Amino acid sequence: MYHGVLHLKYGNDSCKWLLSDGRFPGYNTWQPYGCMMHKYTKIHARRCMHYIYYWGEQNHITFLGDSRIRQLYFEFVNLLSLKRVDEHKAHQNLHFEDKKISVTADFLWHPMVNSSMYDVYKNWLMAEKSSRPNLLITGSATWSIKQFNASEEAVKNFELNLTMILPYILKLKDSTQIIWMLQDPVDESKLYPNRSMITNQQVDAYNKMAIDILGGSEAKLWSSSRLVAQGIHDNSVLDGLHISKSALQLDLQMLLNMYCNDHMNHNDGTCCRVPDSVTSIQVITAAFFLVCLLSAIAMFLYRRKIRRNGSKARADTGIRNGRSYITSKDKTWPDTVYEIMVCLGKLGLIMAYTFLCDRTNFFMKENKYYTHVNFLLPFAYLMILGFFFTENTDQTQVLHRDQTDEWKGWMQLVIMIYHLTGASKVLPIYMHIRVLVSAYLFLTGYGHFSYFWNKTDYSVQRYCQNSCNVRCCGWYDFQYYVEVMFRLNFLVVVLCFVMNRPYQFYYFVPLVSFWFTVVYLTMAIWPRISAASCDGSNLHYLYMVIKFIILTTVITLFFMSEVLFEKVFLMRPIKALFVRSDDSLHEWRFRWALDRYSVVYGMVFAFGYHLLLKKGIIADNHNKSLFSTGITLSLTVLGFIGLGSYALFSFMCKNKSECNDSHSYLVALPLISYVTVRNLVGWVRTRYSSFFAWFGKISLELFIAQYHIWLAADTYGVLVLMPTYPVLNVIVTSFIFICASHEISKITAVLTNYLVPKEGKALLRNCIVFFMIMLPVSISKGVLTF
Repeated sequence: MYHGVLHLKYGNDSCKWLLSDGRFPGYNTWQPYGCMMHKYTKIHARRCMHYIYYWGEQNHITFLGDSRIRQLYFEFVNLLSLKRVDEHKAHQNLHFEDKKISVTADFLWHPMVNSSMYDVYKNWLMAEKSSRPNLLITGSATWSIKQFNASEEAVKNFELNLTMILPYILKLKDSTQIIWMLQDPVDESKLYPNRSMITNQQVDAYNKMAIDILGGSEAKLWSSSRLVAQGIHDNSVLDGLHISKSALQLDLQMLLNMYCNDHMNHNDGTCCRVPDSVTSIQVITAAFFLVCLLSAIAMFLYRRKIRRNGSKARADTGIRNGRSYITSKDKTWPDTVYEIMVCLGKLGLIMAYTFLCDRTNFFMKENKYYTHVNFLLPFAYLMILGFFFTENTDQTQVLHRDQTDEWKGWMQLVIMIYHLTGASKVLPIYMHIRVLVSAYLFLTGYGHFSYFWNKTDYSVQRYCQNSCNVRCCGWYDFQYYVEVMFRLNFLVVVLCFVMNRPYQFYYFVPLVSFWFTVVYLTMAIWPRISAASCDGSNLHYLYMVIKFIILTTVITLFFMSEVLFEKVFLMRPIKALFVRSDDSLHEWRFRWALDRYSVVYGMVFAFGYHLLLKKGIIADNHNKSLFSTGITLSLTVLGFIGLGSYALFSFMCKNKSECNDSHSYLVALPLISYVTVRNLVGWVRTRYSSFFAWFGKISLELFIAQYHIWLAADTYGVLVLMPTYPVLNVIVTSFIFICASHEISKITAVLTNYLVPKEGKALLRNCIVFFMIMLPVSISKGVLTF
């Protein structure tokens, strides 16, 4: 409702937001109001001009005005030109053309709004549309103030002449986009004596006149450039009149974002960009959720009417203290349908909110802005809060459930802070986040290996229930384990339909699902090895070691041979699971290679841990330390050394490429060091943070939902519900985001009972239905061809 009122009152044109308002979140960093601004380099700017011409439009940009407008012209052509253009200050017209990118830029020296400027507009109107500029940037005031010694008569002449030009501006709207650049303030203390009459009071008077005349016209008023000049910290301008270099660069970025964003595919540039059109699959998905919601409402009203009438259905359920109780065994078919419709209806509302946040311009978006304070302050606050909620647990095993939930919880919160603040540009932080992602995969290997080692269940039903999963809690209760495994992919598949994004866009899900399949095949292929089989023959321990060697060798071969890698993962129909929208495998190969051994580390660690338990070297069925005091202290010190060594490495490596190359080999050190420090001492092992553990239980939903309802523009920006109040905005968006993630977790838990049943026939039926739904989608997307 709040944003609806804002749009009704001010409109939802992000171009208007870009040109009218903004703020400095940090030193010389400009944030437009309500939208994201991409930073255009020379390559991007030239590519933009080339694309616009390729799609049949012209690039004829004209700068009309005084020396300030000329400054912006030179900044523009020097960004586009492959050679430096001399910034001479002659009072004459200038011309620039680059045929390679089909762009023409002109500067017309008309420093005052007078008859000569009037003639320019008149000549354009008389000429053919093809000879007119498609973009005009103009503005004037300081020259008139100087020439007429800041007289009131000059202001009246300015008003009269601009009023005469106004009809031509209206007539040129079909061919030329006109931007009137309001005058920046001057530094009166630095002005030369012959310019002393150019005061900010005079500048404001001319700006007010331009706003009054052009405010309701087709011309766009560019007032944010004035805000930039007021807030920029740059003393490079010595004459007090002209625009500083830093302000010019920001002005040019605003201009290019306005001109190029709708023609380019920059995810971090939402200003002046029209949202993607809705596809037929999205319409069908919306219709499905709408039907579910309406059905749930209708069934709710019907059931309420039945209860009021005191029907037999209510009497049969039994009444205690005025409330009816229905157990799962007592549920009838209508109860089941009602429960499913309610869950799908709630999910539909959440998906509608998700679509509104990230596929429309209804809610605002802003660029990420990193400072050490922005990252460290929430990090320290959450860590302190997490330690405040520390309590004892009855579980004593190494990496028990409460501990792994805690681990996933604080890791997820740190990753969220990392994404929100754009901390990826800081190499040490980037490398530590890579460790956290590897930790999820390490737990995947550990958890699944432990489950198969202890359960020896390799049935097709178990594989089908887990082949589309990510949660790594293999030692949990089987039903709960299946529910959690189903949870992530259910949400991701729904988001793929709703948001029109490929499966690989949510890279973490296919990554962990793939590595679960690898774990499953490693354990299921003959000889099948488990704790029970090793009890019968110690030779099975050797077989397990051989399996690890073969697995590591195969992974290494795939890494070393790019041809083999592409040949396997580009096979149809599995290709669609690993490529992005541009049909590229690069992102999957990068993610896969970065953590190619993390799951193996987890499996090997689990194997060693179970072997030590079996041989009686350690015992974790008590709340005491795993070893003697001396050994425990020594290993704990080594653990801290291991953590410190990786931290030192992250500060010493020179660039991301070098760090990433070493990461897959070194990541085992901090992971095993952390597990050692966290589990050797008994009182440390049996205490955990319930605060972090709560977030850990919904970490999968948090990881995926943050893409669209906490971040924005496919994670490149930040969602804005409370504009101009960044701290309050984080609080509000975080609250909604966490509540939605928690609700999705509850919804998925209910739906899992019906979508992943224990009965083999029911599971087969649901799989057939799923493939029947995916078949036409696959054909429409070109995944399958006949």
